[in-house]
Parts: sequence; structure tokens; C-alpha cells
Amino acid sequence: MKTLLRNAKLATMAQTEPGLGIIENGAILIENCRIAYVGDDAGMPEVKGATVVDCDGRWITPGLIDCHTHLVHAGNRAREFEMRLAGATYEEIARAGGGIVSSVREVRDASEADLVAQTLPRLDALMAEGVTTVEVKSGYGLTVADELKMLRAARSLGGQRQVNLTTTYLGAHATPADYKGRNGDFIRDVVLPGLEAAHREGLVDAVDGFCEGIAFSVDEMRVVFDAAKDLGLPVKLHADQLSNLHGAALAADCGALSADHLEYTDQEGAAAMTQAGTVAVLLPGAYYFIRETKKPPVDLFRKHGTKMALATDCNPGTSPLTSLLLTMNMGATLFHLTVEECLAGVTREAARALGRLDTIGTIEIGKQADLAIWNIESPAELVYRIGFNPLHQRIWNGELTGGNHA
Repeated sequence: MKTLLRNAKLATMAQTEPGLGIIENGAILIENCRIAYVGDDAGMPEVKGATVVDCDGRWITPGLIDCHTHLVHAGNRAREFEMRLAGATYEEIARAGGGIVSSVREVRDASEADLVAQTLPRLDALMAEGVTTVEVKSGYGLTVADELKMLRAARSLGGQRQVNLTTTYLGAHATPADYKGRNGDFIRDVVLPGLEAAHREGLVDAVDGFCEGIAFSVDEMRVVFDAAKDLGLPVKLHADQLSNLHGAALAADCGALSADHLEYTDQEGAAAMTQAGTVAVLLPGAYYFIRETKKPPVDLFRKHGTKMALATDCNPGTSPLTSLLLTMNMGATLFHLTVEECLAGVTREAARALGRLDTIGTIEIGKQADLAIWNIESPAELVYRIGFNPLHQRIWNGELTGGNHA
């Protein structure tokens, strides 16, 4: 199978090129699901037997990548959102059965099929905006059986939609009520056995945890990360979201793929992440939704050369967001990221945060042909517009799979 995309403007996002890696009069040859040629249309060698697609001057970017989601969950927390708007405190909501406890209860009560059915519309919303890769975490089961159920549901999504699905084990997300005040016991009894079981079943691509005063300490997370290392699994970390427990430095010390949130990260943490190659994943949806006022230290990340990605953090409690386009606008508006930083954040750097930069995230020869074709005049429109989807065509694994081109 050969497909030739011609008469296009390309934003390749290649690291070897300046800025967005723009090619004004570009062509892409897709052969056997891979990119076989990318460059100037005039330099395109003769190709026989290819299906030719005239892009009519449209822009092509890499397929978008949402590198941090809690996409698999059951129910919603709109009621507690309403209660907060009416003035209820966190404690009052918790006493009424809200908070993460409600999400845990919903997941435990749901079957794997229920979880898949409830998640598919959220996944479809992301894909409709040109997303070709999505990371999905567990973390709302908090028993071995329920964490595995979530991961199986996530794996099932990849079999039902044309999208790359990567799964992350987040057993160390919160401590359930029956282990209150006994984090160590919970890690020993649930988190580590669950991780081993998920690994045996081939359900996990990476391991995550929530390092925060209301969750797990640095020392507790080290236990989990040591177990992940023994299994040959990469790690990620929810770090420094509500306070500075030096989670970013922990992530760097453990060679993590990414540290995520990072509102309270200090200079030491930023420098350590750069040194370790750990990506800073910024999550403006959560910042916006919980009305945070402390912004992640973008200037520190720029100063130290820390790579930055953007993601939706789609979850029922603090970021019910299923638009990566809106996420880019939030990143620019709330965190003052540039257009280049936003676009790199949902393509190249998001791929880096998943350890997948060798296969996706840029338009380069040899990479999987995951692409998005857009009805835009310039790439800045993808960051600038709010509530508008200019996707013309989505291409996954070399196959034209959908869009707004009809």
C-alpha cells in the first residue's frame, strides 16, 4: 500500500529543523504504514502504484498525542462541581460521598464492558480532533482486581478504535478508606501485587504515582519505582501539583519519562529533570478547573532547557476535558506558552514523554504515518481558536480514518 500526499504545507516538528520544521510546498509518501518520503514536492522521486491525495494547500502536522489521561473511569462528578459552585468545602463534599471516593465506588461497581462503553465517547472526542495516540492510566480501582479491570478496559479501547493506546499503572494514586493512615501497608498489599499481576498479563507500559501530601511520600514512591525498575518498566510521576515535596527531583533521580503537573517545582527540580531527560508534562485543564493560582515554572523550564509537553489530564474530578485543541489554547493563555511550544507539546514532546519518540511525534522518514490534515491558514490557528475544530483528515498508521472532509 502506497499513499502520496501532495500539494501540502508541512509542520514536521522534526528536531533537526528550526521552529515547526515547515516545508511550504511539501509531499509525504506513505508506504507500508510508514513515512517513506517527506520533503519538497519538487524533489519527490517518481512513484508508481500510489494512491495520490491532493491536499489542496492544506497544512499537515504529526497526529496529536494526549500523553496524560485518566480516560477510563465510570460516572462523573458534576454534582460535586455544582456543590463547589454553591460554596461547599472539600470536606463537606467528601462527607457527602464525593471526591475520589465516588470515582472509586463507580469503577468498582462497573464491569469491564461498562468502562469501555463509557470511555469510548471520550476517546472519540479526542480522535475527532486529530489525536492518534492516547495514554490511559488506571488508579480508580485501588484493589488488585479493579486496577486490572481498568487496564484491561484501556487495552480493549485500542482494539475497537484506530488509535495507539498506551497504558499506565497508577495503583499509587490514593489510599482507600480501609487503608487510611497505612500507606505502606497499601503499597505492600495492593500496589505491588497489582503491578506484578498487570505486568504478567501484559497490561502495563509504564508505572505512575501521585507524590503529594494528600497521597504518597517520596520514600513511598521510591518503593513503587524500585519495583517497576525490577520489572523493566519505565516510570512517570504526578509531582509538585499542590506543594513542593521535590517530586520533580525524585522523578529525575529515578530516570522517569515525565513528571506531570509541576506547579510548585523549584529550580533544583527543573535542572534535575533536564539533566535526566525527564519531560515536564503541563496540565492546564486541571489548573483551570480547580482554580489554581500557582503556575508551573515555565520560565525555569525554558532557562534549563527542560522539554515541555501538554496533555488534557482528562479525569472526572479535576479536569473533565476531552479537547487537546482547547488544551493548547489554555497552555498559551494560562501558562504563556508560545505557538511552537504548544504544538511541540502535543506532538514531539508528548511522544518523548511516552518514550515513543522513535516511532511517532514528528513527520520523518521511517516513523509511523500518524498525521493530521487541517483546514487552516497557519499552524497558529490550532492554538488560537476556541471551540472550533478545523480537522480535515486524520491518518493513523498510514490509513485515512476520519475527519471533517466530507
